[in-house]
Amino acid sequence: MKITSVNIIKTFPAAATANTAVGGVPWCPICVKINTDEGICGFGEIGLAYGNAQTAGFGMGIDLAKCIIGMDPMNSEAIWNKLHRMTFWGMGGGGAVFAGMSGIDIALWDIKGKVLNAPVYKLLGGKTNTKLRAYASQIQFDWGKESHSLVNPEEYAEAARKAMADGFTAVKVDPIGFDLNGQWMGWSSYGVLENKQLQIAVDRVAAIRKAGGPDLDIIIELHALTDTNTSVQLGRALEPYNCFYYEEPTQPLNSALFKEISYKVKIPLATGERIYSRWGYRPFFEDRSIGIIQPDLCNVGGITEGKKVCDMAHVYDIGVQIHICGGPISTAAALHVETAIPNFVIHELHASALIGENINLCKYNYVAKDGYFTAPELPGLGQELTDEAIKASEVITVK
Repeated sequence: MKITSVNIIKTFPAAATANTAVGGVPWCPICVKINTDEGICGFGEIGLAYGNAQTAGFGMGIDLAKCIIGMDPMNSEAIWNKLHRMTFWGMGGGGAVFAGMSGIDIALWDIKGKVLNAPVYKLLGGKTNTKLRAYASQIQFDWGKESHSLVNPEEYAEAARKAMADGFTAVKVDPIGFDLNGQWMGWSSYGVLENKQLQIAVDRVAAIRKAGGPDLDIIIELHALTDTNTSVQLGRALEPYNCFYYEEPTQPLNSALFKEISYKVKIPLATGERIYSRWGYRPFFEDRSIGIIQPDLCNVGGITEGKKVCDMAHVYDIGVQIHICGGPISTAAALHVETAIPNFVIHELHASALIGENINLCKYNYVAKDGYFTAPELPGLGQELTDEAIKASEVITVK
């Protein structure tokens, strides 16, 4: 079997509107379709659907696709190594390079599963977890098909109640992202938090705790908007609310900062969506500065690399919550890996997954039942773009 062509697919080719975004952030999943001489194709996703990086992801996919034409798609490890070592930039890493590698790698695993007539999780070791507990992610944008900028603590409580009505027993919230005017990052979160800023963040979490009761797990998301000083301020103030873990309390590339925060805040720390490959995670494992890793399979290096990172974390007693903030293909890939690994903690259902335009990109809509997911059982990933979605997208074919 040989790779004959690769389609790089930029969905929503006219910039996404607030209707196809969370919090008004432009939304544009970049996908990969690898075609073979035996008529079997595989789908993957490049993890740069947001954050002003879609053009880079699209271009990176095109550049890397040129390197794999004529190769055997079953040799995913050899292809990964070629993209990492032989492209010059691969070993240096970075978001765009590893996202491009990830999209290709995920598509290769899709092909492999289809050839062997098995879902990907069986190729990764089978079912360690028969069902996957999930949480409602980013409720500061509200919870439902439309997003809003939430300001008042009672609005946060109501969003939590909506998520709980859908069966979720855990939620994630950024309590400091919106200022009192509903503007994202409308105030500085560096240096020292002003008392009113600190108090509104605490009040928002307190309202969620009151609405959810003692059994609701609350994950605190900070998006690295805080620094070491301000995250310690906030973390100490939130300790009485029994938070599940504390995500991206500072910029994600300096494990020493996480180590300091972990000494001063009695909430487990998490990070990983902006860390790429085993080499990027290594210092966080070695100094045991975090308790939960959050690799995004669509930018960490794909399923090949993501599984290795999760296995390394297991050596250090570190749990895994795969980061998911993309299209339905990214969700499917995560469900397969989470099903196979022993150190799985919880599955992220991002608010973006509720957007109708996002759901309609693909053939299948995997939903939670009573707050739990199960892995797809179809051969391969069990997820593909629809023909209609491809026709409506910008597509470059590399041969």
